[in-house]
Amino acid sequence: MTVRVLIADDEPMVCEHLTTILSASAAIEVVGVALDGAEAVEAVVRSRPDVVLMDLRMPGVDGLAATSRIRALPDPPAVLVLTTFDADRYVVEALRLGAAGFLVKSTPPGELVDLILVAARGHTVLSPVAAAGLVAVTAIAADERDRARGRLTALTAREREVLAGIGDGLSNAGIADRLFLSETTVKGYVSQILEKLGCANRTQAGLLAQAAGLSAR
Repeated sequence: MTVRVLIADDEPMVCEHLTTILSASAAIEVVGVALDGAEAVEAVVRSRPDVVLMDLRMPGVDGLAATSRIRALPDPPAVLVLTTFDADRYVVEALRLGAAGFLVKSTPPGELVDLILVAARGHTVLSPVAAAGLVAVTAIAADERDRARGRLTALTAREREVLAGIGDGLSNAGIADRLFLSETTVKGYVSQILEKLGCANRTQAGLLAQAAGLSAR
Protein backbone atom coordinates (compact mmCIF):
# COMPACT_ATOMS: atom_id res chain seq x y z
CA MET A 1 0.00 0.00 0.00
CA THR A 2 1.29 3.46 -0.91
CA VAL A 3 1.71 5.90 1.98
CA ARG A 4 0.20 9.32 1.25
CA VAL A 5 2.36 12.19 2.53
CA LEU A 6 1.67 15.91 2.92
CA ILE A 7 4.63 18.28 3.26
CA ALA A 8 4.15 21.48 5.30
CA ASP A 9 7.08 23.93 5.22
CA ASP A 10 7.26 27.65 4.49
CA GLU A 11 10.43 27.22 2.39
CA PRO A 12 9.47 26.29 -1.20
CA MET A 13 12.95 24.90 -1.83
CA VAL A 14 12.64 22.56 1.16
CA CYS A 15 9.25 21.38 -0.09
CA GLU A 16 10.68 20.78 -3.57
CA HIS A 17 13.67 18.91 -2.15
CA LEU A 18 11.51 16.67 0.03
CA THR A 19 9.05 16.06 -2.81
CA THR A 20 11.89 14.93 -5.06
CA ILE A 21 13.27 12.56 -2.42
CA LEU A 22 9.95 11.04 -1.45
CA SER A 23 8.60 10.75 -4.99
CA ALA A 24 11.57 8.55 -5.87
CA SER A 25 10.16 5.88 -3.56
CA ALA A 26 7.47 3.59 -4.93
CA ALA A 27 6.10 3.26 -1.40
CA ILE A 28 5.26 6.97 -1.01
CA GLU A 29 2.93 9.38 -2.81
CA VAL A 30 3.27 13.10 -2.08
CA VAL A 31 -0.34 14.32 -2.13
CA GLY A 32 0.29 17.98 -1.44
CA VAL A 33 2.45 20.83 -0.19
CA ALA A 34 1.43 23.51 2.31
CA LEU A 35 3.40 26.68 3.00
CA ASP A 36 1.84 27.48 6.38
CA GLY A 37 -0.12 25.81 9.13
CA ALA A 38 -3.55 26.94 7.95
CA GLU A 39 -2.88 25.48 4.49
CA ALA A 40 -1.68 22.27 6.14
CA VAL A 41 -4.94 21.78 8.05
CA GLU A 42 -7.01 22.47 4.93
CA ALA A 43 -4.85 20.10 2.89
CA VAL A 44 -5.27 17.32 5.46
CA VAL A 45 -9.06 17.63 5.28
CA ARG A 46 -8.95 17.74 1.48
CA SER A 47 -6.29 15.11 0.70
CA ARG A 48 -6.51 12.72 3.69
CA PRO A 49 -2.77 11.93 3.91
CA ASP A 50 -1.42 9.13 6.06
CA VAL A 51 1.55 11.20 7.28
CA VAL A 52 2.19 14.94 7.54
CA LEU A 53 5.76 16.27 7.58
CA MET A 54 5.33 19.43 9.66
CA ASP A 55 7.78 22.30 9.94
CA LEU A 56 7.17 24.12 13.22
CA ARG A 57 8.40 27.63 12.50
CA MET A 58 6.04 29.00 9.87
CA PRO A 59 4.40 32.44 9.54
CA GLY A 60 0.74 32.87 10.41
CA VAL A 61 -0.54 29.59 11.83
CA ASP A 62 2.63 27.85 12.98
CA GLY A 63 3.34 24.14 13.07
CA LEU A 64 2.35 23.77 16.73
CA ALA A 65 -1.12 25.17 16.17
CA ALA A 66 -1.49 23.16 12.98
CA THR A 67 -0.43 19.96 14.73
CA SER A 68 -2.99 20.54 17.48
CA ARG A 69 -5.78 21.15 14.96
CA ILE A 70 -4.84 18.16 12.82
CA ARG A 71 -4.64 15.77 15.77
CA ALA A 72 -8.14 16.92 16.82
CA LEU A 73 -9.62 15.82 13.47
CA PRO A 74 -11.47 12.50 13.16
CA ASP A 75 -9.05 9.70 12.21
CA PRO A 76 -6.07 12.10 11.99
CA PRO A 77 -2.85 11.34 10.12
CA ALA A 78 0.46 10.83 11.88
CA VAL A 79 2.33 14.13 12.23
CA LEU A 80 6.11 14.06 12.02
CA VAL A 81 7.87 17.24 13.04
CA LEU A 82 10.57 18.59 10.74
CA THR A 83 13.34 20.45 12.53
CA THR A 84 16.81 21.78 11.86
CA PHE A 85 17.87 20.84 15.38
CA ASP A 86 18.14 17.50 17.16
CA ALA A 87 15.61 18.71 19.72
CA ASP A 88 14.23 21.97 21.03
CA ARG A 89 11.32 23.22 23.11
CA TYR A 90 9.06 23.53 20.06
CA VAL A 91 9.62 19.86 19.31
CA VAL A 92 8.83 18.88 22.90
CA GLU A 93 5.57 20.83 22.75
CA ALA A 94 4.64 19.26 19.40
CA LEU A 95 5.13 15.81 20.88
CA ARG A 96 2.92 16.73 23.80
CA LEU A 97 0.27 17.81 21.30
CA GLY A 98 0.27 14.37 19.73
CA ALA A 99 3.00 14.39 17.06
CA ALA A 100 4.26 10.87 16.40
CA GLY A 101 7.90 11.90 16.48
CA PHE A 102 10.36 14.18 14.79
CA LEU A 103 12.85 14.13 11.94
CA VAL A 104 15.92 16.29 11.52
CA LYS A 105 15.92 17.92 8.08
CA SER A 106 19.40 16.56 7.44
CA THR A 107 18.11 12.95 7.71
CA PRO A 108 19.55 10.90 4.78
CA PRO A 109 16.96 10.22 2.02
CA GLY A 110 16.80 6.45 2.52
CA GLU A 111 16.38 6.80 6.27
CA LEU A 112 13.78 9.53 5.79
CA VAL A 113 11.63 7.23 3.65
CA ASP A 114 11.99 4.35 6.13
CA LEU A 115 11.00 6.51 9.10
CA ILE A 116 7.93 7.85 7.31
CA LEU A 117 6.83 4.29 6.58
CA VAL A 118 7.34 3.40 10.26
CA ALA A 119 5.14 6.34 11.31
CA ALA A 120 2.47 5.35 8.80
CA ARG A 121 2.23 1.96 10.50
CA GLY A 122 1.34 3.73 13.75
CA HIS A 123 4.74 3.57 15.42
CA THR A 124 6.66 6.35 17.13
CA VAL A 125 9.63 7.83 15.31
CA LEU A 126 11.90 8.65 18.22
CA SER A 127 15.35 7.10 18.46
CA PRO A 128 17.22 6.65 21.77
CA VAL A 129 19.53 9.50 20.72
CA ALA A 130 16.53 11.72 20.07
CA ALA A 131 15.03 10.77 23.42
CA ALA A 132 18.26 11.74 25.16
CA GLY A 133 18.19 15.08 23.36
CA LEU A 134 14.67 15.74 24.55
CA VAL A 135 15.71 15.09 28.13
CA ALA A 136 18.48 17.65 27.75
CA VAL A 137 16.20 20.41 26.47
CA THR A 138 13.18 19.77 28.70
CA ALA A 139 13.45 21.86 31.84
CA ILE A 140 10.82 20.60 34.25
CA ALA A 141 9.66 22.77 37.14
CA ALA A 142 9.35 21.04 40.50
CA ASP A 143 5.57 21.35 40.62
CA GLU A 144 5.25 19.95 37.09
CA ARG A 145 7.46 17.02 38.04
CA ASP A 146 5.30 16.38 41.08
CA ARG A 147 2.17 16.38 38.90
CA ALA A 148 3.81 13.94 36.50
CA ARG A 149 4.79 11.64 39.35
CA GLY A 150 1.26 11.85 40.71
CA ARG A 151 -0.11 10.47 37.44
CA LEU A 152 2.16 7.46 37.72
CA THR A 153 0.54 6.29 40.96
CA ALA A 154 -2.04 4.44 38.86
CA LEU A 155 0.68 2.15 37.51
CA THR A 156 1.96 -1.10 38.96
CA ALA A 157 5.66 -1.51 39.65
CA ARG A 158 6.14 -3.53 36.46
CA GLU A 159 4.26 -0.94 34.40
CA ARG A 160 6.54 1.76 35.78
CA GLU A 161 9.56 -0.29 34.66
CA VAL A 162 8.10 -0.59 31.17
CA LEU A 163 7.31 3.15 31.15
CA ALA A 164 10.92 3.87 32.10
CA GLY A 165 11.99 1.95 29.02
CA ILE A 166 9.65 4.00 26.86
CA GLY A 167 11.11 7.16 28.39
CA ASP A 168 14.59 5.94 27.50
CA GLY A 169 13.53 5.57 23.87
CA LEU A 170 13.58 1.77 23.81
CA SER A 171 11.45 -0.27 21.41
CA ASN A 172 9.21 -3.04 22.73
CA ALA A 173 11.96 -5.50 21.89
CA GLY A 174 14.50 -3.40 23.78
CA ILE A 175 12.26 -3.20 26.84
CA ALA A 176 11.68 -6.95 26.64
CA ASP A 177 15.43 -7.57 26.66
CA ARG A 178 15.95 -5.23 29.59
CA LEU A 179 13.19 -6.72 31.74
CA PHE A 180 13.52 -10.35 30.59
CA LEU A 181 9.97 -10.41 29.24
CA SER A 182 8.49 -11.48 25.92
CA GLU A 183 7.84 -8.75 23.36
CA THR A 184 4.15 -9.70 23.35
CA THR A 185 3.97 -9.17 27.12
CA VAL A 186 5.62 -5.77 26.79
CA LYS A 187 3.16 -4.79 24.08
CA GLY A 188 0.33 -5.61 26.45
CA TYR A 189 1.89 -3.53 29.21
CA VAL A 190 2.34 -0.58 26.84
CA SER A 191 -1.36 -0.67 25.91
CA GLN A 192 -2.33 -0.73 29.60
CA ILE A 193 0.03 2.15 30.38
CA LEU A 194 -1.33 4.35 27.58
CA GLU A 195 -4.90 3.71 28.74
CA LYS A 196 -4.18 4.34 32.43
CA LEU A 197 -2.22 7.54 31.75
CA GLY A 198 -4.57 8.85 29.07
CA CYS A 199 -1.71 9.17 26.57
CA ALA A 200 -2.45 9.21 22.85
CA ASN A 201 0.78 7.40 21.96
CA ARG A 202 4.03 6.13 23.44
CA THR A 203 5.80 9.41 22.68
CA GLN A 204 3.51 11.23 25.11
CA ALA A 205 4.03 8.45 27.65
CA GLY A 206 7.79 8.74 27.21
CA LEU A 207 7.70 12.49 27.79
CA LEU A 208 5.65 11.92 30.94
CA ALA A 209 8.24 9.42 32.14
CA GLN A 210 10.99 11.97 31.54
CA ALA A 211 9.00 14.71 33.28
CA ALA A 212 8.60 12.47 36.32
CA GLY A 213 12.31 11.70 36.35
CA LEU A 214 11.52 8.03 35.72
CA SER A 215 14.45 6.27 34.10
CA ALA A 216 16.01 2.87 34.47
CA ARG A 217 19.39 4.12 33.25
